[in-house]
Amino acid sequence: MKTKEEKFKNVKLSGIGMLMFNFLFLIAIVAAFVWIVAANISTTLFTGLIITDVVLFIVNTIFWGGFVHIEPNEAQVLIFFGKYDGTIKENGFFWVNPFYTRKKITLRARNLDVEPIKVNDKKGNPIMIGQVLVWRIADTYKASFDIDNKSMGTTNLGTVNFLNSKMKSYENFVKVQSDSALRYVAGMFAYDYFENEDEKLTLRSGGEEINEILEKQLNERLSIAGIEVLEARVNYLAYAPEIAAVMLRRQQADAIISAREKIVDGAVGMVKHALGKLSDEGIIELDDEKKAAMVSNLLVVLCSDERAQPIVNTGTLYN
Repeated sequence: MKTKEEKFKNVKLSGIGMLMFNFLFLIAIVAAFVWIVAANISTTLFTGLIITDVVLFIVNTIFWGGFVHIEPNEAQVLIFFGKYDGTIKENGFFWVNPFYTRKKITLRARNLDVEPIKVNDKKGNPIMIGQVLVWRIADTYKASFDIDNKSMGTTNLGTVNFLNSKMKSYENFVKVQSDSALRYVAGMFAYDYFENEDEKLTLRSGGEEINEILEKQLNERLSIAGIEVLEARVNYLAYAPEIAAVMLRRQQADAIISAREKIVDGAVGMVKHALGKLSDEGIIELDDEKKAAMVSNLLVVLCSDERAQPIVNTGTLYN
C-alpha cells in the first residue's frame, strides 16, 4: 500500500520534563505576583510587572495544552493551522506545540463479521454468502483526510466517545466495501462443480484461493481509506432457500450415480476374476450361455441394494 503518512519531525519534548517545568514556572509566577503586591514600588513599575506576570501566567496556561499521551497501537495526527505536519506513533508521554490540532486514531486490529447476503453466482444461481475479516488502519493520513470520518460523531461527546464514533464510521465504510467485494467475488465463480461443466475453481471447493482473491479485492477497495485487511475468509456459503431443496436433490443424484459407477466397476472386476479363476483351475467348464447366466446372477447379487436371497440350483449347470 502506497502511504502518504509522514513521521512527526518537529519539536517533541519529554512530557515528564515539561510537566515539572510547568509546575516550577507556575510557582515562580505566583511567587512573583506575591512579591509585586507586597513590594513598595512606584505605580508605573507595579503596573508593568503585573502585566508581565499576567502574560507569563497566560503562557503557562497555554503550555498545559501541549501534552500528548499515546498508548500502544495508537497514533496522533498533528495539524498546524490546517497543514498536516506528521504522525506520532511512539508510545509514551510527550509535549508538543500546544497550537497543534491533534487527532487520535487507534491502530489496533478489528474484526468484522459480515452477515450472509443474497447474491448470484457465475451461473446466475441465487446463493447466500457471508464473510469475516480482520482489518486495521495502516495509513493515518488517508484515514484522516481522504474519507469522511466525522459523519458518525460530534466533538461534544468527549474524547473517548468521539474516538469510538470515528472508528464506527470506519467500520461502516469497511462494511459497505466488503459487501461490494463479496458480491464481485461471488459473481466470478460457480457455487459448485457439476459433471459436464468446465469449472476448475468454485466457491465451494476454492477454499484458500477464494479467500486470497477476496482479500485482494478488499485491499484494493479499502486502500483509499488507509485501511489494510489482514485476513478475509468466507464463513458462510449455501444456496438460497428458494432453490436449496432442488440443488440438494441434484447433489444427491450426482452422488448416487457416482457411487453406482464405482459399484458396477468393482462388480465387473469381481465377475471377471471369478470366471478367470474357474477357467484357469479347471474347476468347471462353462459354455457361453452358462457364463452369461452366471455373470447376470453375480451382477445382480453384487449391484443390488437389497440383500440377495440365494437359490440352490442342483441340476441346471449339468443337464
